[in-house]
Amino acid sequence: MSGSWKAEYIPLLSGRRFLITGANSGIGFYAALKLARKDAELILACRDPQKAEAALARLREEAPGVRAEVATLDLASLASVRDFAAKELERRRPLHVLINNAGVMAVPQRTLTPDGFEMQFGTNVLGHFALTGLLWPALEQAAKESAAPPRVVTIASIAHKRTLLNLEDLHSAKEYSPLRAYQQSKLANLMLALELGRRLRAAGSSIRSVAAHPGVASTALFRTEGRSTLIKALRTVIGYGISTFLNDEAEGALPTLYAATSPDAANGGYYGPQGYDEMRGEVVGPAKIAPHAKDEASAARLWEECRQMTGVNFP
Repeated sequence: MSGSWKAEYIPLLSGRRFLITGANSGIGFYAALKLARKDAELILACRDPQKAEAALARLREEAPGVRAEVATLDLASLASVRDFAAKELERRRPLHVLINNAGVMAVPQRTLTPDGFEMQFGTNVLGHFALTGLLWPALEQAAKESAAPPRVVTIASIAHKRTLLNLEDLHSAKEYSPLRAYQQSKLANLMLALELGRRLRAAGSSIRSVAAHPGVASTALFRTEGRSTLIKALRTVIGYGISTFLNDEAEGALPTLYAATSPDAANGGYYGPQGYDEMRGEVVGPAKIAPHAKDEASAARLWEECRQMTGVNFP
């Protein structure tokens, strides 16, 4: 693949259902907007119902006729994930694309989820792992009913290159660094996406596991609530600089959209912007994977750890 890839290249998506976690802002919202303009049916799965409704209202303004609904989903809570998935499966409708987009970044103090997991690993990794597994019947239904292969799209990060996976301390109990915990969660996301791709190939499944990263984009991750005035100010300045010199949210959504819709997005593929050091650009292509993220033995062990922590087993 060469040259720029634009949202205009997305085919008509009538009759296809997309579920996007964290779709109320940032990359998730802009991915939803572009998909809505191609007649996709959308589920905006968000933690905050008010923000989700506001995003839906904005979608209706910018994409008249959009077919979308909101649903409450807190990925930090396995109970919330199970409740959401159970309600979705009760509808007996196929799910064509699951975009695991939501995330938290650099939580200042080590914080635990209601299930006792470190917040970033529990939300970014375990919440999405459980959601994917619990919604697997809907993806399999789509595989049976649709000619287009269903997809699980995992949003990773170039931050995965900057740390190693510590399988003995996935929850940063021995030593906590806000940024390192985030980097480890993104590394785990990518390793699990690659592992899922291998498992799908071995099973002969038509479902694809595709990963993507936005480069460096100004998103809500740089405007996290619950921080000091100084930290908020610094993050605002950083976010402005990123949107000016690197990617804004709309540009950052392009790799996600490519992974979710392009016929060239392969099972086990990983895609991102092709600008300087993969940090920006409208050209989307294969992204670089750090050698340690390709460790199949560690990925298999990580998968087993996630299975045991969540109680969810798939595919």
